[in-house]
Amino acid sequence: MEMTALEKKWAEESEAAVAETAVAEISESGQNTEAIGESILEHLPQPTGWRIVILPYRGAAKTKGGIALADSTIERAQLSTTCGYVLAVGPLAYADEAKFPNGPWCKKGDWIIFGRYAGARMNIDGGEIRILNDDEILATIKDPEDILHM
Repeated sequence: MEMTALEKKWAEESEAAVAETAVAEISESGQNTEAIGESILEHLPQPTGWRIVILPYRGAAKTKGGIALADSTIERAQLSTTCGYVLAVGPLAYADEAKFPNGPWCKKGDWIIFGRYAGARMNIDGGEIRILNDDEILATIKDPEDILHM
């Protein structure tokens, strides 16, 4: 059974809503990396060469005491964060054995630390992403909550 044009439009809108919800969950929780669907990743820029796409850690929407933070405060924290989640790695990243004799410094799915002003910033729905060079990664971490963000 073939869908009508209206049904196709509703299906596309439903998929977009699911993608927006997943990005919002990531942005709000800062750690719900399992919510990143393949459809969302397909719409992000694919890194070329030695570049890496990072989703900066956004932090919690509430303080430990239960006070809800304003959106502007959360956005300011995301802009100043030095922690992020690796979404994609370019095909030539860490390929230079002379520069990286011990292998890659990070891989897709790692939480990393990077320089505050490193990389190119791009706004996406629900936040921003950064595109970094492979040598701008400073460290890997297990949990972004281990790092003081404010």
